[in-house]
Amino acid sequence: MSARTATLDRLITTKEIMIFCGSGGVGKTSIAAATGLGAACKTRTKVLVLTIDPARRLADALGIPGIGNDAVRVAPDVLERAGLSPKGELWVAMLDTKQSWDALINRHAPDQATAERILSNPMYHNITSRFVQSHDYIAMERLHELHAAGDYDLIVLDTPPTRHAIDFLEAPERMAEFFGGRLIRLLTAPYRVGGKRTSRLLNVASRPFYQVADRVLGSQLLQDLAEFLLNFQTMYDGFVKRADAVAALLHDRRTSFTVVSTLEPAPLAEAEYFAEALRERHFDYSAIVMNKALPDMMRDPKAAAVAQTWYKTPDAPVATLQENGVLTDVDDVRLGRVLAAAGEAFLNYEVVATREHDLAANLRDAPDIVVSVPLLPADVHDLGGLAHIARTVSTFD
Repeated sequence: MSARTATLDRLITTKEIMIFCGSGGVGKTSIAAATGLGAACKTRTKVLVLTIDPARRLADALGIPGIGNDAVRVAPDVLERAGLSPKGELWVAMLDTKQSWDALINRHAPDQATAERILSNPMYHNITSRFVQSHDYIAMERLHELHAAGDYDLIVLDTPPTRHAIDFLEAPERMAEFFGGRLIRLLTAPYRVGGKRTSRLLNVASRPFYQVADRVLGSQLLQDLAEFLLNFQTMYDGFVKRADAVAALLHDRRTSFTVVSTLEPAPLAEAEYFAEALRERHFDYSAIVMNKALPDMMRDPKAAAVAQTWYKTPDAPVATLQENGVLTDVDDVRLGRVLAAAGEAFLNYEVVATREHDLAANLRDAPDIVVSVPLLPADVHDLGGLAHIARTVSTFD
């Protein structure tokens, strides 16, 4: 095992894809964006941050009016105004599910007529916009497409919250299984043998299924669904090949996974769950980022001793300050209350900081790279906040 490090520099300089995973509310999008920003400042590379999280904070933080399927470059002067000197380029994009699906259909349908039938089918929008696996699958398709194009030296991917992200990783295989499964064969069987007029050719055992489906879904809806699936299945072989290609890419040595968490018990348990899932599936679990962590100074015994004195006996430090001429014309009682409140606050933070330290120390099977990002006074909402995090997860001038 290599020596443990406290930044993501090794991954930034050696990987082509960095995938960030974690539960909701831990700052995963901010960490991913800051990593991309740090990479663009550290190396002379073209970096893309791709988010599939529906939150649009990334655009606001980078000063971009809107982010869509097409990547947009963050202007160098915007970065420079934030005190940064980028050596490379920073690009950002957000997955547009419909646009990505439309492009996929047009690209992989056997002919234009089939593509138009799929795109115009009433079921197309419902399935591609509401079927969860379709969103996950198209995200993996988009990642594969962007990497294969070779336009970027590093792609930083922000994924959905943890348990959903497991589905995200398995989406290509599940989509291929769905479109080749028994349910789809049952729905499309009448149309494979010539349409509704020949459905009586079906064997007796299958008739109850169609009778129930017809009553529940309606004849027209059932027909639209079957016709959509029949046309869609013309791309089935392509789906299988792409699923295999995506799986290979995710397991490639050029791809790494970073889990983001806070040091609270629930998110940390989620992080351990996801880390275990990554290992079971033989992905490269390279790093964990502990976000919103209290600094080590909050566990300093000497600082705690001073805080204890302020809290328990504030009159003594007040008298010392006044005797040394540091404070004059100050209400002794009010100053004592301030010192007592400050001491109590520090001691409370010390308890939390100690608990966080113990949780981190007991983290099961931690990877070689463990990064601690300190708690900021406010949520990240601008480029300055991202730059602060970027300097924590990476080192650059």
